[in-house]
Amino acid sequence: MLSRKSRFVTVRVVAAGALVTSLLPLTGAASSSGAASCSGIKRIDVPRAEKQEKACLEDLTTKGTVESGHTNRSDWSGLHAKETKNPSGVPGIQVDGYFPDESRNNSNNGWFHDSQFVIRLPNQWNGKLVITGAPGVRRQYANDYIISDWVLARGYAFASTDKGNTEVAFYEDGSDPADAVAEWHRRVAQLTRASKAVVRQRYGTAPKRTYVAGISNGGYLTRWALENNPKMYDGGVDWEGTFFRPEGPNLFTFLPVALRNYPEYRANGSEQAHDAMIKAGFEPGSEFLWDYHYTVYWDLTQRVYREEFDPGYDGAMHAGVPFCQEGTPNCDANYEYESRPQEVKDAVARISNTGDIGKKMLTLHGTFDALLPIDVQAKPYRDLVEEAGRARRHRFYVIEAGNHVDGLYNEYPQKLRPILPCFRAAFIALERWVQKGTKPPANQVVPKPEDGGVNSCSVGGVRYAAK
Repeated sequence: MLSRKSRFVTVRVVAAGALVTSLLPLTGAASSSGAASCSGIKRIDVPRAEKQEKACLEDLTTKGTVESGHTNRSDWSGLHAKETKNPSGVPGIQVDGYFPDESRNNSNNGWFHDSQFVIRLPNQWNGKLVITGAPGVRRQYANDYIISDWVLARGYAFASTDKGNTEVAFYEDGSDPADAVAEWHRRVAQLTRASKAVVRQRYGTAPKRTYVAGISNGGYLTRWALENNPKMYDGGVDWEGTFFRPEGPNLFTFLPVALRNYPEYRANGSEQAHDAMIKAGFEPGSEFLWDYHYTVYWDLTQRVYREEFDPGYDGAMHAGVPFCQEGTPNCDANYEYESRPQEVKDAVARISNTGDIGKKMLTLHGTFDALLPIDVQAKPYRDLVEEAGRARRHRFYVIEAGNHVDGLYNEYPQKLRPILPCFRAAFIALERWVQKGTKPPANQVVPKPEDGGVNSCSVGGVRYAAK
């Protein structure tokens, strides 16, 4: 990512392929082409931000921000299929900055400071706002390609947070188990309040609708926001959110099973090892994805999240022994959540879902999600929503052959389908539900299309097709 100097005094107008710094008036300034407008930029002051930089851009989408240095491609790498069609050419204002924080893992912008955020304000505003949190332990630009580009083109203001701690050693943030994850909740709420204020500063009025959305940990945060701070939002789309319950299921009830059994299954095709994984929740038919997930996701995810909730398991070690085999001391393949002390369950309980959503929400989850298997992540959450008496506010759409990240579609186009177009259809369905009272269809399975469905999907009573 390009390094960027402070822009408190000057406004940077970014044209296609060129970066020009001009002493433009801070109110009503525009590029020579007239495409980018800086109207209201002088009024923008993100509440409680320790640092903030403002830029007037001819294109707020990734097509423009990659060139201008106002995104980081590595933040969103691997989250979309190569053939995805995205809009571009949305002029407006971008605000980058960070809130006070003691952790320093996020190197974006050369700041080495967590709690970084990005806020984008299109010239042609539809009166609404979308809030997101980064998936996994990625940084604030992680949703730029899969969410920001598209909602900006629809006229939304957009804001995203890195959640307050980033990278694989996120568990080092805080002093007690679950502190790092608990901070995610505060950072999303903080960004929501700040973004609403910035929208009022920029456009002279508060957003008439505010939606929250996200994938993976961002989906988990969508659930949390609508469970705990529903007055801040009008609805949300949960895209394969992580599910936490102290009694299970949670990451620690199925990932150690995979770590124990997959090596044997890979080595000799053990039917017993295979059956143990299916029993743990992994979908029959998803076996072709297991080797990739063992190498990239399962081992690392188990170790770093276990360190966050149960640091005492491996004593003074940090996140255990990578790719250790069962029987190795301090090995996460040996981990048995059920037998761990009560304080471990208490840490998980501290950040667990309740299902008690206060606003309308749509959940999407792929049948071939080999990181967060649908049977032990999405389906239990739907059950929790029903137990809380909130089923009327919720829709659950099962995406046949969808995986946790759309990037793997490029490797298996005959076996997988991208979920991104289904997310876009679901978002439109949410808009109609909230704004017009048009109820989406009941919970349903969305079949895998013969053409791969890279840029189209029908879900929630909406047919989406990229232009």
